[in-house]
Amino acid sequence: MIYRNDEYADVETATGTMRTHIFRPVAEGEYPAIILYSEIYQVTEPIRRAAEFLAGHGFIVATPEVYHEFEPLGKVLNYDKPDTDRGNELKITKEISAFDSDAKALVEFLKNHPSSSGNIGALGICLGGHLSFRACITEPDIKAGACFYGTDLHQASLGKGQNDGTLSRCAEIKAEMLMIWGKQDPHIPREGRRKIYETMSDADLNFSWHEFNGQHAFMRDVGHRHDPEIARQVWQLTLDHFTRILK
Repeated sequence: MIYRNDEYADVETATGTMRTHIFRPVAEGEYPAIILYSEIYQVTEPIRRAAEFLAGHGFIVATPEVYHEFEPLGKVLNYDKPDTDRGNELKITKEISAFDSDAKALVEFLKNHPSSSGNIGALGICLGGHLSFRACITEPDIKAGACFYGTDLHQASLGKGQNDGTLSRCAEIKAEMLMIWGKQDPHIPREGRRKIYETMSDADLNFSWHEFNGQHAFMRDVGHRHDPEIARQVWQLTLDHFTRILK
């Protein structure tokens, strides 16, 4: 399916204007929508390619600049140490309530998008994996969630004060969840993954769980940690998940 990748909307949130990049099919019609939460680097070329992939399979994809309070609109961080440090600094500088109000604004935006069917999902990678998981708690209109190696979930260390409480609230999730992990990911070790799995299971959530022999960021299609074959499998799982639930 042919898609558009040159649009954006400046969405107003409780903490200011949030530039949100829109990827959608060209053909007229109504399509389900997916919020795609990025890594700490905001809307990089690998994130854009991920959004294009989903749009090409018949979804409207909204990718927000998660650090809009701190960086100029359109800012993309580099995959280097200074910008990695900056991204990690901002994720514990931003108030957790601001992440939540961003999610609310995105859901309202997508519910009212002229090409939206009203069915909404959330997908996130790394930092974004945590944000997509949390959005499924705070926004009951989200029907399907996907979390790619979401950081800080097991430690509750996202946001200012590093006491997000996300995992402890997971029983509030109504969406069906797809959980993706790398066994060689030092940011979410075996004990952390076990804690997340057991907490979700104790809450009787509807979810599927997949662990792969991959490092952190194995889905990012640049750098030595990328694993194309695992990524192919994960994208198929992701398409199946969102297509079945949202379409």
